[in-house]
Amino acid sequence: MDALIYKRKWPAFLFLLPALVFLLLFLYYPFFRNIVDSFFNIPQLGASAGEFIGVENYLKIIPGLETTDPNMMTAVKNTLLLMLCTIVFQVGIALVLALLVDSVKRGSQVFRTLFFFPIVVSATALGLLFNLLLMTRGPINQIIENLGGEAIIFREQFTFLTLAFPVIWQYVGFYFVLLVTGLNNISEDIREAAAIDGAVGLKRVRYITLPLLRNVLITCLTLSITGALKVFDMPWVMFPPYFSDAYLTGTYMYYQTFEKGNVDYAAAIAVFIVLLGVLLSQASKLIFREKDY
Repeated sequence: MDALIYKRKWPAFLFLLPALVFLLLFLYYPFFRNIVDSFFNIPQLGASAGEFIGVENYLKIIPGLETTDPNMMTAVKNTLLLMLCTIVFQVGIALVLALLVDSVKRGSQVFRTLFFFPIVVSATALGLLFNLLLMTRGPINQIIENLGGEAIIFREQFTFLTLAFPVIWQYVGFYFVLLVTGLNNISEDIREAAAIDGAVGLKRVRYITLPLLRNVLITCLTLSITGALKVFDMPWVMFPPYFSDAYLTGTYMYYQTFEKGNVDYAAAIAVFIVLLGVLLSQASKLIFREKDY
């Protein structure tokens, strides 16, 4: 009976069909429609496509041209810099925490819960929280003034740092969980054999742990690259639209769509974000190839 079920393909197709239809209607059609819309003039959100304008919107994204949009260049620069920070600090701090927790024999579950907790909280709520902490008369500035210093206008004086720190802090726990899972999959026999050969402490981390975590680290690297391109809600809550120095590609695309009504230009930005994500993730896979141990 079981063999007969596997020979019949139509039941599987029947169950897959609703999911396929859903993806076609709400994922693939909007995606390809967005590409088409980027080549036409769309006067406002919800309006039908107007005259064909070709690659005019894409010329605003290419640097070094007279038509280049300086705000878009700022958004790209901030996004790439944030991407670098997520790779170095998010994954880096998560790796250090995972290695430390892995060496704890009792109470490690408490640390896992505490480090993972920020992901559970809404990014919008965290954005409002950091707004309260970093406001001119907020608790951080009150501490600085009580110590004899002058109040800091964080959003103007340290724009990118104010933007990047909450994003990095929130997702450290996500990569921490991935890395801890990878550490748990390392066989205890390998660790014992390494200890017998004298590989303990930092030597074990360098010659045993990191090589065996290579594939997990590559996965974290790919996720951090694509994740930096998708950052939106927290920066949008923390910085009003007129803070042009704080634009990211995602927030600038939203600004062009709903604040300025440049739907066709926002469609071109969306296509650029997808292409950038695909190119960078594929480049990372080529540079850091996964290995089987």
